Amino acid sequence: MLNTYCRVATMHDHFGTASGIGFNVHKPWIPFAAGYTETTKKTKVVLVSLFSSSVLMGCCFSATSRIKAESPPRNGLNSKEDSREEDGLSVLSSKVSSSSKLPQTEGEILESSNLKCFTFNEIRTATRNFRPDSLVGEGGFGCVFKGWIDEQSLAPTKPGTGLVIAVKRLNQESYQGHTEWLTEINYLGQLHHPNLVRLIGYCLEDDHRILVYEFVAKGSLDNHMFRRSSYFQPLSWNIRMKVALDAAKGLAFLHSDEVDVIYRDFKTSNILLDSNYHAKLSDFGLAKDGPEGDKSHVSTRVIGTLGYAAPEYIATGHLTKKSDIYSFGVVLLEIMSGKRSLDKNRPNGEHSLVEWAKPLLISKRKISQVMDSRIEGQYTLHEAMKVAHIAIQCISAEPKVRPSIDEVVRSLEQLQDSKGTSGTPITSSSASSLHT
Repeated sequence: MLNTYCRVATMHDHFGTASGIGFNVHKPWIPFAAGYTETTKKTKVVLVSLFSSSVLMGCCFSATSRIKAESPPRNGLNSKEDSREEDGLSVLSSKVSSSSKLPQTEGEILESSNLKCFTFNEIRTATRNFRPDSLVGEGGFGCVFKGWIDEQSLAPTKPGTGLVIAVKRLNQESYQGHTEWLTEINYLGQLHHPNLVRLIGYCLEDDHRILVYEFVAKGSLDNHMFRRSSYFQPLSWNIRMKVALDAAKGLAFLHSDEVDVIYRDFKTSNILLDSNYHAKLSDFGLAKDGPEGDKSHVSTRVIGTLGYAAPEYIATGHLTKKSDIYSFGVVLLEIMSGKRSLDKNRPNGEHSLVEWAKPLLISKRKISQVMDSRIEGQYTLHEAMKVAHIAIQCISAEPKVRPSIDEVVRSLEQLQDSKGTSGTPITSSSASSLHT
């Protein structure tokens, strides 16, 4: 288990990750880092009490709602909650007392990591003084700029040379939590894996709070799955399975005994794709250490994204690794179907992807109704049913029934190894002749 937290001076306002915040696209390629997505703007919603099943189902009709509540402070931050109205919804946001002092030194933020502490002038130089043509995205969290640094010294370099970076400059008026920013630094400063996005460094100078990530060229899985434009062509079945396996490996690393971290916000917008469609998990602002000792779960106020959060976590606040498994199952369904986990614009009975797909996933005759029509003919019935079996296990209402992420990885690897030996690709015409 990581011991990543250290003494931190409280801050006068909150900001955090880009998770769940939409932004406008300025270029066809988007260097997403830490969960950037240019999809529909999502409204944050706080769950401050236990949800009855009827309330939960009502909430599920909103595909753009986000469950959001502050976790118990783990680093000495004391916050107060202010409510504001946004799009007709009562939104709770956390702010730290304005009299609090900004941390002024690197030592006040983290004790040990390989992160570089950039000066603000270095960031300005790397992004060409935040020139408009360097801007690649913006949202409630702030703006994202493209920049360049030397791969060895990490000093700013000329555009087009050295290492390409994504610079997230956080909005001082953001309502998101400073604790999330610290969590992002503390986890990604120490965790390194091919399937995790690389945080290169940060800048904390005066009122400037900036995070510097590796540039992830093809953006988020969310864009490729759900955006309809010439810039985002439908991913093939093979690439989708590769992405699912990569993401599972990243989650397996987090769940390993040596790391023991619960991700808590596994979703398509937090899965980034590099130029080779190699998937990396991003946005660790909501991550939590796993339970200590003989405890079976971590008790926390509910925080995450509606449509992906496990039902028992929403109802009780009990967080376990199986909560992440549920979220993985939802993402796997999205990968199979090309449909969002929640979408109120779909016909009645189909708003919730999980509830609609469950009875179809177990039927050879009906599985084609779930599958994305854009990839018809690219997979066999065996492959579709195998992935459906993994998904339905992951989204089981009973956490104990859900597989471990290591089991998921093995199943997806076996599927990949059997490629080309599992039958004839299925089409809509062949699917209609199948029997349960």
